[in-house]
This record gives sequence, C-alpha cells and structure tokens, in this order.
Amino acid sequence: MRSPWRGEEAAVEDYRELADEVAADIAAGRLRPGDRLPPQRDFARRRGIAGSTAARVYAELTRRGLTVGEVGRGTFVRASARRPGTALAEPSGTRIDLELNYPVIPEQVRLLGDGLRPLLRPDVLEASMRPVGAAGTFHAREAVADLLARAGWRPDPARLLFAGNGRQAIAAVIAALVPPGARLGVEELTYPVVKTIATRLGVTLVPLPVDEAGLVPEAVEAAARKAPLRAVYLQPTLHNPLSLTMPVERRAELAAVLARLDVPAIEDGIWSFLRDEPPPLAAVAPERTILVDSLSKRLAPGLTVGFAVVPEAVVPKVTAALHAGGSAPPRFALEAAVRLAGDGVVESLSRGKRRDAEARQEIATRHLGEFAVRGDPRSYYCWWELPPPWRADTFVAAAARHGIAVTPAAAFAVGDNRTPNAVRLGLASPPAETLARALATLAGLARSSPDDLLAE
Repeated sequence: MRSPWRGEEAAVEDYRELADEVAADIAAGRLRPGDRLPPQRDFARRRGIAGSTAARVYAELTRRGLTVGEVGRGTFVRASARRPGTALAEPSGTRIDLELNYPVIPEQVRLLGDGLRPLLRPDVLEASMRPVGAAGTFHAREAVADLLARAGWRPDPARLLFAGNGRQAIAAVIAALVPPGARLGVEELTYPVVKTIATRLGVTLVPLPVDEAGLVPEAVEAAARKAPLRAVYLQPTLHNPLSLTMPVERRAELAAVLARLDVPAIEDGIWSFLRDEPPPLAAVAPERTILVDSLSKRLAPGLTVGFAVVPEAVVPKVTAALHAGGSAPPRFALEAAVRLAGDGVVESLSRGKRRDAEARQEIATRHLGEFAVRGDPRSYYCWWELPPPWRADTFVAAAARHGIAVTPAAAFAVGDNRTPNAVRLGLASPPAETLARALATLAGLARSSPDDLLAE
C-alpha cells in the first residue's frame, strides 16, 4: 500500500483512496495521536493532485473522526475515541466499568488543553523536564495549599511533600510511620490499595468498626489496648465505599483519642474536593495528622501528582520513604498543577464534577431507589446491600454476564469479620446514558433470582 508521506506523485482519481491510505497509516501506528499532517498545499504537491482534492481528503479524514483541525495550527491525528458501552442484553468483551471511578466531564479536555498549551513553549517545556525532589517547588507548594484549603483551613505550604501519585504518597507515609510487623488501624471497609500496600510492607491491618458517623473513636482505643497501633488510616470525607462523611463533633472526639494514645492519623482526602465542609481532620489535629491527596480525581489519572501535608516532626521520615520508594513527582505535573490552579481550571473542573456527581446520584436513585442503597448526593459511588437470595459473588458474576463490572464488598473488607453482602457501584466512568442503562439492567437482575440464571 502506498503511503501519502513518501512523496509519490501518481494521481489518484478517488480522494477516498487517499483517505484510506492515511487511515491505514494511523491504524498501523505510523501516524500517532497528536502528529501534525502536512499543510494541504504540501500534501497536494507531493501527490500531484489539485488543492481541492487534497481538501476533500482532509475533510474525509475529519468526517471519519481520525483527524481534528485547529485554526491557525493545522490538522492533527486525533486520539482514538472511547469505546461505546456494550449491549447490555448479552455478554461482551467490552464491558461497562462500574469498578474504576475516574470522573470525566464534557468540558474537561478543552479546559485542560487550554491550560496546558503555554507549558508546551520550548523554553517552558525545557524547564519542566528538570528533576525535582519530594519538596517540589515553592510555586507548587503554594498552589497545592490553595487547592486543599477549605472550611477556613489552609495547610502550611512548608509542610507539603510530593509523590508521583496518591498511591505512592500513601505507601510512603505508611512506610514512614509503621515498621514491618507493626499494626495499622483501618476502617473495617477500606480502600483496597491500602490492603495491597500493607501486604507489601509487612504491616498488619487492624479492622476498626464504623457507624453512621464514620470511624468509632472508642473502637480505636479498644484496639490500642489489645496491642499498640502505630497509626490509623481513614477516609473521613466521602468514605470509599460507604460515602460517609464524619461530622465535626466526631472528628474532635477522634482527635482527642489519638492524642491520648499518641497515635498519628493518615487522612485520605482524595474525594474531599467534592465537599466544602467539614474541615479535614488535619485542621483539628494538625500535629498528629498526615493528609494525603492527589490530582487524579480533580484533573485526570494521566495528569496526576500525589501530595501529603506532613507534621514537622515526621517530615524527614516521610521524605526518606518517598526517596527510598522512587516516588519523586514528575516536574511537568507540578508545573501543570501550578498553571491549572492559577488559571482557575482546577476549580472549574471541581465545580463541574460536583454537578456531575449529583446528576449521577440522581440516576442511581431513579433506578435503584427501591433497594437498600447508601450514597451521598456529592459522591461518585454508592453501596448496595443486596436483597436475598443474592450473594455478592453471584451477583458480580451475573452482572459480568451482562457486560457490567461491579466491585464486591470483599475487595474492601479487612480481617476475618463478616463481609457484608453488598457491592460498590462506581458511577463516574461511563457516559450518563450508559450508566442509566447499566443500572436499569442491574435493578432487573436484583428483582430476579440467581436460580433464573441456571435456567438460561
């Protein structure tokens, strides 16, 4: 097959044949997303065709969704479109993912593109390629301190440390505070990655009971009486998977217990940007709490950086753990955070995602309102206690047969406590109309019986 980039001059009567050749180069990877096509005049000269024919070739490529034109800049190969949701009536290799939970709103790509464009100037880009340590840069610390500020609290920028992503930040903080073999208290349903980190570090997780107000302070004290706790990891705002938010009074009670026990807290604030209140636990107990967060939910997983607000006494330990784990932040991400925060892009995206979360919770209520589903109007997930005779493992399998992936309670459960008969539904990833169809399908499954599957 000829390639239009090889300077051939044979005339081609059908412009679609030329478009097919360019499309083949894109499909084969010879032209990659973001590559710029030659100006139409150059394309026409290389091919020995009229300028009007070249224009038709480029218009055909755009019509197929393979390229995009930018006024004053040219025509570029477009990134591959997201795959559509699967047909829900039958199994498929393409699934609707209600496990992963990364919110994307319609204006996100445009806002990020506009905000990042100044970073691509050669002089600016060269500076952003230089290495940077865990302390980041002055401007990054100030920008992230502004991002984390809420309810009258703003962290001291001098207490900020950075990692490549939020998981690295969590792992470094746990490694700094909890030696191998020691005990880390966690909510009885916790972020699954923390379970993996604990296994890798040789840390013993201690499940702590949760009620409607979040982690129970008395349970922390009781667990510490049995054997020392070196730290407590918790998600006090929009807990994943329960969507609980700990009220101010409970935060004060927990801070008092941690002070009596001399136990530090690791506060995961990854979803707290969706709520303005209450202030973080780090505001209540600043000398005993390390707040970890990242940009993956605010911005996008491909443009993230992790950070931790660290009490002065443990800054050296956390810094050493970040260095030991090879968790240095990418400077480009830091520079992007500074620019996107300063230009108001992060705040615009946060506001948009709050509205999006509310709309998706309304979809969940519309389709699952008859069931025991726990959520929060501001969260991107909900917790579904399944009706009998369904068991979580059977329901997950039945959902998978319809091309829908959901997360069983066992993924979040810690220890030998009874695992709830429940699943978590991540609402952020599919398009809203696909989400509605998926939830309608799951509701239909829940109204049926597992025995019906055997009859199919």
